[in-house]
Amino acid sequence: MIFESHAHYDDEAFDADRDELLNSLEDSGIEAVVNVCSTVESIEAVVRLMEKYPFVYGAIGVHPDEVGDMDGQVLEKIRRLLGHPKAVAIGEIGLDYHWNKESHQLQKKWFCEQMEIARQEKKPFIIHSRDAAEDTLQTMKELRAGDMYGGIIHCFSYSVETAREYLNMGLFLGIGGVVTFSNARKLKEVAEYAPLTQLVLETDCPYLSPVPNRGKRNSSLNLPYIAKELANLKGISYDQVVDVTSANAKKLFGL
Repeated sequence: MIFESHAHYDDEAFDADRDELLNSLEDSGIEAVVNVCSTVESIEAVVRLMEKYPFVYGAIGVHPDEVGDMDGQVLEKIRRLLGHPKAVAIGEIGLDYHWNKESHQLQKKWFCEQMEIARQEKKPFIIHSRDAAEDTLQTMKELRAGDMYGGIIHCFSYSVETAREYLNMGLFLGIGGVVTFSNARKLKEVAEYAPLTQLVLETDCPYLSPVPNRGKRNSSLNLPYIAKELANLKGISYDQVVDVTSANAKKLFGL
């Protein structure tokens, strides 16, 4: 059974068939899903999902592109909801310099504030980092993230050298549909290099569908394509990829 470590089933892309899709996952070999917050508005939706579906867990936090909506009250709400029995992480948090929707300074402020909550509440973190490799890594070092309670660098997209830094901190790398793309040479190198014991599978659905469904709405049903590609890259069996990455996720999230 596959463990989905990063999904967004609260997204409007699933409004038409959310219940039907989620109820089909178990029969398709998907054991559990971590649904990850992105906006302030999504926090309540994620709570509803994890309370409705026994196999759905939640990560509570605010994405760097959305930190303009953050304030002290939202921060305390995140802290409070991390006490929910099915809230397994804080996320997704971090830095995104691709769209520059929010200032780098503001992103860093709320990244650090949310990481401090992870430290205080003894929760793992899920990190979003896009076009911000140097600043994310430097911030993680300054926060002594490797001494905290574990975490995932979600949708990892940087070099083997950067991967090594995070792996040396004891963190996990999230491997998603991009690893199946023919032009994803850098990520394929990382997937080959990284120990399987520090990888988790994710979709980031509804985004980033793997080949052969690239360009279509993504869902956890596509996780087998990611696992097969990872197995091919590492020269191991599909079942080994599924078993080890699922065990990794359960250990990290305390399940």
